[in-house]
Amino acid sequence: MAEPNAYTLGHHDSVLAVHRWRTIANSAAYLEPELVPGRTLLDVGCGPGTVTVEFGQRLGDDSVTGVDMSDTAIAAARAFAAASGSAVRFDTADALALPFDAESFDIVHTHQTLQHVPDPVAMLRSMSRVARPSGVIAAREVDYGATTWYPLLPALDEWLELYRRVHRATSGEPDAARHLVAWARAAGLQNIRVSGSTWVFAMPEERAWWGGAWAVRAVESDFAKHAIDGGHASSADLARISAAWREWAEHDDAWFSMTHGELLAAPSPAETP
Repeated sequence: MAEPNAYTLGHHDSVLAVHRWRTIANSAAYLEPELVPGRTLLDVGCGPGTVTVEFGQRLGDDSVTGVDMSDTAIAAARAFAAASGSAVRFDTADALALPFDAESFDIVHTHQTLQHVPDPVAMLRSMSRVARPSGVIAAREVDYGATTWYPLLPALDEWLELYRRVHRATSGEPDAARHLVAWARAAGLQNIRVSGSTWVFAMPEERAWWGGAWAVRAVESDFAKHAIDGGHASSADLARISAAWREWAEHDDAWFSMTHGELLAAPSPAETP
């Protein structure tokens, strides 16, 4: 059986390449008004650190810390920071038990991490604990159930159904965006504000990159391992899905979009001793 509470995709190069593509502009634009110099920021589930380093450029490197559960991701983030001349700090940490004093940060941010933990409400409470009372909790999560594409290739329908099933068997909720308000309320967060944005891949270079990444993920990443080990798919199934991604990428009229939900909230009031 697949390992429970494991990161569905793992840290294969095809996965980290997509993580490295992320920027404030395409993945955290909703947070722009909060990025005021002098504020401190914790990036939870920072991956290879591209957005974290950009936060450092906005707020000052000594004001930003990135954490991730994966030693592989943290090594990649530290290497990226060194190559970029950044002094942002990166450490391995559990998002459900962040190793920082209470009220340590002005902004506690996460991108596509709540969907991968067994208890997203506990993670939001952990984030809230380390946020200052005047601070902000920020989260952006995808909703795989709202994913759309063209042309309507049957093997991509198979991919989406399989991905959601494998994700739920290994690491949480793939349709996380639609749960953000409920999770935030359950965590006791205050002044909840939500918005949405999309990733769209339709231009030739975008199709080649996104379709190529998923063609490799389907057969080489931890997703493939979990799919096979968990009895969700065979190698032949994954090969068919991989081929469909390449077919999609080569189609001149192709379109793929992913809807994301965005949350800004104030931390929950501190508990009375």
